[in-house]
Amino acid sequence: MTRAPPTARGAVPGEEPVTDRLVTPAAGDPHAFIAGLPKAELHVHHVGSASPRIVAELAARHPDSKVPTDPEALVDYFTFTDFAHFIEVYLSVVDLIRTPEDVRLLTYEVARDLARQQVRYAELTITPFSSTRRGIDELAFMDAIEDARKAAEAEFGTVLRWCFDIPGEAGLEAAEETTRLATDDRVRPEGLVSFGLGGPEIGVPRPQFKPYFDRAIAAGLRSVPHAGETTGPETVWDALTQLRAERIGHGTSSARDEKLLAHLAEHRIALEVCPTSNIATRAVRSLDEHPIKEFVRAGVLVTVNSDDPPMFGTDLNSEYAVAARLLDLDERGLADLAKNAVEASFLDPAGKARLAEEIDTYTAAWLAP
Repeated sequence: MTRAPPTARGAVPGEEPVTDRLVTPAAGDPHAFIAGLPKAELHVHHVGSASPRIVAELAARHPDSKVPTDPEALVDYFTFTDFAHFIEVYLSVVDLIRTPEDVRLLTYEVARDLARQQVRYAELTITPFSSTRRGIDELAFMDAIEDARKAAEAEFGTVLRWCFDIPGEAGLEAAEETTRLATDDRVRPEGLVSFGLGGPEIGVPRPQFKPYFDRAIAAGLRSVPHAGETTGPETVWDALTQLRAERIGHGTSSARDEKLLAHLAEHRIALEVCPTSNIATRAVRSLDEHPIKEFVRAGVLVTVNSDDPPMFGTDLNSEYAVAARLLDLDERGLADLAKNAVEASFLDPAGKARLAEEIDTYTAAWLAP
């Protein structure tokens, strides 16, 4: 995972090249420490990571969409009244991804944004059903994400892996199609490592997806469903017992069940915590009320992630700054938080060791007198 310093060849005219954000500022500033800290991102969505510039470009390509073509207008467009409204807006952006060229552009630009934040490894959640049902050829879709993945690793040094997730609101038809795309060796992309379940939780019980997760797990994929974001801890229990979850997306309501917290801690089942997302979708009322503190006190393996960063006006560096405030973390605490994500990732053992060592080396150099 150790990489050579990236070059500026991935720069976009009018934007800072990747290298412009790699200069280490003066010590003593936690934001500066976070900016240079090597990281892994485990809960970030493909379409939800489209920057305003990319969303506006895609909207201009498809003028029949109601999505604004002005990046500044997208700020208001991405202001959500509740989780249902977020899903409505999210799906309108999904509808902008209509061709393999759109898919490739989006994927490559997401990698560029991750690289600017010193993300060395990311498991990007992709919902292929949303694209194939809109007419994108499945093999062309896979070729587009794989081409972008390989180009991004070569140019930025950021390693991408895929989580294919079922859009829960689309029901069992989507589950069947997603499972087929994830398990058929003629279609399945090389970078695929895990299988998830997203979308609304209310009215979408987790147990109905058990047969599909069983098939994905039998094919060697890891189980990472969303659960307990907008429903109670019983949804997290269902994800654990029915879907054999190895990590939980969000898991916000787990704090209401001491037995569940103890189970998560004992079995090192990580929570993919996304603080700003939870506020934006009204899953949590305020950052000061966020249960991340309860998770840490209970000994749960906590990772911090960005979810749908441009839609929520955040990025992974900002989420680390939020965690630093809520958990009162210094540089060593932030480094440990970054290593939590490495531990919970699906990197191979050698890759985990290299990235953890890079985090330690960076932290030691930062703190050296």
